[in-house]
Amino acid sequence: MSLRKTLADTSIKITFVSAAVLFFPIAHTAAFAAMDDAIENALKFGQADARYGQVKFNLRYRYENDDSKNPDKAVGNASTVRLRLGYLTPEFHSLQIYAEYEGNQDVGANTYNSLRNGHDTYETIADPQQHELNQFWISYTGLPGTEIKLGRQRITLDNQRFIGDLDWRQMQRTFDAITVSNNSLPNTTIQAGYITSVREVTAEKISMDSQFVNIGYDIERIGLLSAYTYLLGYNDLPADNIKSSQTYGVRFNGGATINDDVATIFTNEYAYQQDYANNPDDYEADYYLLVAGLQAYGFTIKGTIEQLDGKGSGPAFQTPLSSDHLFNGWSDQFTVIPVHGLRDINGSIGATVMGINIEGIYHDFADDTGNIDYGEEWDFIAAKTFGKHYSLLAKYAYYDDNGALPGLTDTHNFWLQAGVSF
Repeated sequence: MSLRKTLADTSIKITFVSAAVLFFPIAHTAAFAAMDDAIENALKFGQADARYGQVKFNLRYRYENDDSKNPDKAVGNASTVRLRLGYLTPEFHSLQIYAEYEGNQDVGANTYNSLRNGHDTYETIADPQQHELNQFWISYTGLPGTEIKLGRQRITLDNQRFIGDLDWRQMQRTFDAITVSNNSLPNTTIQAGYITSVREVTAEKISMDSQFVNIGYDIERIGLLSAYTYLLGYNDLPADNIKSSQTYGVRFNGGATINDDVATIFTNEYAYQQDYANNPDDYEADYYLLVAGLQAYGFTIKGTIEQLDGKGSGPAFQTPLSSDHLFNGWSDQFTVIPVHGLRDINGSIGATVMGINIEGIYHDFADDTGNIDYGEEWDFIAAKTFGKHYSLLAKYAYYDDNGALPGLTDTHNFWLQAGVSF
């Protein structure tokens, strides 16, 4: 497919979504809001205090197109509907239980490689048609300032660069774990856990022996200072063993308010990583992040430098449990960091226009020295929420490889998405 045709098709689809976004508020009348209230009430079994528990419901439709210059791959097109349906019990003697079903159903021609359907002649779109028990946990809050949670659960820490649920994909990543969260110390949150397995977005279960500790201290009017240790041990296949690592880091995320219309944004982070447990490789690598930005008169402007070091042989700094799609471009070219490392210099500008959140991001990729050009990427998004429960999104990414790395080619990605969540 030519670039001109891809952009033309994209323009038509974005126009369609924009029209839907502008029309929706007209339909969202008082009667519509009353219907929302009735649904919320029904999901709480008619009790505002949810004394009989609460049903949780999340439905998301997505169309995704993945088109690259790889001559061995046909264009990927995925049209899928994802349902999550859960029940949260009322609290009883400080105990509470949550169970959640998750299923993803293909409603299109199924012309994509989901990593589970065997269609490896198509581009990969990792949204398999699968059904699973997404979450099933019991929590206890009987100790002061403490929650203990046991079972299959979501875990997200800081900005999800090291441990996250990868919620962008239709099937969510969850963990079989015991976790403890404590905020009994002033301005301090301590999160710790032991993970026995991870259920990935392909609905495949991977055995682990992993521990984490993340301590955050909220500095009033300045920001959040975090320190963390992540010990990831993979137990199954050799392909998984090489992802075992130990990571130690510190992060500061904050800014300052200048006046009612202007505020600064600042993030700085450093981490050190080396091999761990049964990893057959002997390596060490560093991670650096610097973000500076400004929020002014409805606009948000940011500049970012993120670097994951590599030695040129053996593993580079890796983040196998990251919510990868949030980092290094939405085309997902660098979910595995090249052996020479990765330096991502990017800038973004965002604003809200007629209630629609829009953002554009430019990425320049290189190795950790800046001497090897890995290409560049442009990302664009338009998203709108309606009340508490409804959302629409259109998103586009274009990666230009510049002939930089073997295995990477120019790639266009496009998404249309609609969601309902109660």
